[in-house]
Amino acid sequence: MSGQTPEDAFAHPGIERDVLTSWEDFMSGNGSRGQIVRAAINQSWRRCRQSDVDYRLDQAPTPMNEDRLQRLLDKRSRLAQAGASTMALARDYMRETGTVMVLTDIDGIVLRLEGDTTVALRDAVEKTHLLPGSTWSEGICGTNAIGTALQTGQSIQVHATEHFCAGIQRWTCSAAVIRDPIDGAIMGAIDISGLSVSYARQALALAVSAAARIEAHLFQLELDARYRFLDRCLWILPASDRHHTVLFDSAGRAFKANGEMSQIMRDLGAPQGQSAFPQLGGNDRRPSNARPPWIRAEWLRPVVHQGEYLGTVMVAPKSAASRRLAPARGDINAFANIIHRSAKMAGAVETCRRVATTSAPVLLLGETGVGKEIFAQGVHAASPRCDRPFVVVNCGCASRELLASELFGYVDGAFTGARRGGAAGKIEAASGGTLFLDEIGELPLDLQPMLLRVLESGEISRIGETTVRKVDFRLIAATNRDLRAEVDAQRFRKDLFYRLAVVPVVIPPLRERSEDVPDLVDHFVTQARLRYGLGDRRFAAETLALLARHDWPGNVRELRNLVESLMLTSGGEEITPSDLPNMVRPMKLSCESEPGLSLAEASERDLIARTLKSSGGNVTATAAALGLAKSTVYAKLRRYRIRPNLSSADQSGRSEEF
Repeated sequence: MSGQTPEDAFAHPGIERDVLTSWEDFMSGNGSRGQIVRAAINQSWRRCRQSDVDYRLDQAPTPMNEDRLQRLLDKRSRLAQAGASTMALARDYMRETGTVMVLTDIDGIVLRLEGDTTVALRDAVEKTHLLPGSTWSEGICGTNAIGTALQTGQSIQVHATEHFCAGIQRWTCSAAVIRDPIDGAIMGAIDISGLSVSYARQALALAVSAAARIEAHLFQLELDARYRFLDRCLWILPASDRHHTVLFDSAGRAFKANGEMSQIMRDLGAPQGQSAFPQLGGNDRRPSNARPPWIRAEWLRPVVHQGEYLGTVMVAPKSAASRRLAPARGDINAFANIIHRSAKMAGAVETCRRVATTSAPVLLLGETGVGKEIFAQGVHAASPRCDRPFVVVNCGCASRELLASELFGYVDGAFTGARRGGAAGKIEAASGGTLFLDEIGELPLDLQPMLLRVLESGEISRIGETTVRKVDFRLIAATNRDLRAEVDAQRFRKDLFYRLAVVPVVIPPLRERSEDVPDLVDHFVTQARLRYGLGDRRFAAETLALLARHDWPGNVRELRNLVESLMLTSGGEEITPSDLPNMVRPMKLSCESEPGLSLAEASERDLIARTLKSSGGNVTATAAALGLAKSTVYAKLRRYRIRPNLSSADQSGRSEEF
């Protein structure tokens, strides 16, 4: 109902007799009196009379049987799921309030009811048929909060004699509509009802708040469904240079395409003047055969996972003219710099190669030093955006204020020290190309919704300005953190995580692909020769074997630095195990047998020996690892007769330890 103000939605108790007199005048054909009856109620009465609603009704129609109700709940499963937590709160907190909370679908059919279970109210609820499976639309039960809210799309209270049907005039109710958070379509209503003596003005505010809560849950469910849909359909998407691809969600709404949707529609022969793709699916969120004639059935492929319909993929061939305008494909050798032969690494490379031609966000997961930026560069180089900017932002190397200005830019005078004339941010700089957000797990929590808004809307505002700028970029993010754990700890937004993790790629640490070490060493040797003008120098086979057995906590970056250091400092043409630092060269420990040790003592001796070995003979590090005082470790080394076997050079360097 257009023009309604919030105040118009509230009933005015205390004038029930005057409203009843006005209702009697209305029913006799004399019209209602003056301004006593609110416009919303008066208009509803007129609709009820036009629909021939029986004013003598004292209850809704008999509720549907359990089988039909279950089928309806299956059909409205997303609404019921989104409302579950809100209805559970009503069950826990509305006891002995004289009211119940009612969830209905768009047709006014009650899906669930929770609240006061006292005998008096329960009897009234059952007598009036305010029960799951009953219908409370305005066209059937006359003016009531549920039906009138659904009819007008507005929140409303209907109190006592404002009801059109005489037998329901002892009730008071407050209802708000629940809208689809994607397109705003009405999906149902939430209602607070009780006998008229329970009237409370704030009941309408509670209904509005509950509707907003349910809509927020619906939005999250829709996001989750779309992310699952993208995850399932990503691998069936063809290259964009020969096909148009459009993704439709489970309600049949087009939400993603590999080009401008208006251009795709024109290319496929849509009628002139049609501005948006038609909706393919029905309200029950099942695949639908309904489609316009210019969309062929063979182009459509529903995506179903574990019995749930997630959406539909449309893949249509491009016309010859469209193919001539398509952007060039990326470099087929884009991942050549990733040296590998292990199966784990090959799987990560192949995943990135397959998604590179799409616009899907990629989340690179791995420890520090595994080469996440090299993977990001490979995805960019293999994408249709390969000739556009590749912009890198490290989210963990700047303060919150500096990072905000670096990402989003700012206008003149936005803050003290701002450059005259302002500056564009890295997001704008990446428009048309790829934005690589390294260490995304370090992004401050208050900046995360700002980034999410950019990703969802494709729009950005610089700090200090109100104008909106369009941006179009491919996002690649990387982190060495466990983002799921960060989400659980509420240090990272769940919605942003799902937006980033469309394609998660785990890059294995070097210790899990030791077979790659010799090839990596050869690669770094060649690089060092060219960079520093060095002569031929090679690693002995036993040296490579030792490197392959090392844990490499710093991963490929640590290996590269070590190779460069050895190339620059070793004297001979061949780098042998004696050239390796102690932290890489395995240390031999001598543990003299000590008769009479108990099982616990023998276990302690072995633990200390292993820890000392892994610490390179450093007692301070060993003590820290074991959580013991250094003096205690010295005492136990003497007690168990543990001594490192080091060369004379090594012994001189560790004289302070032993």
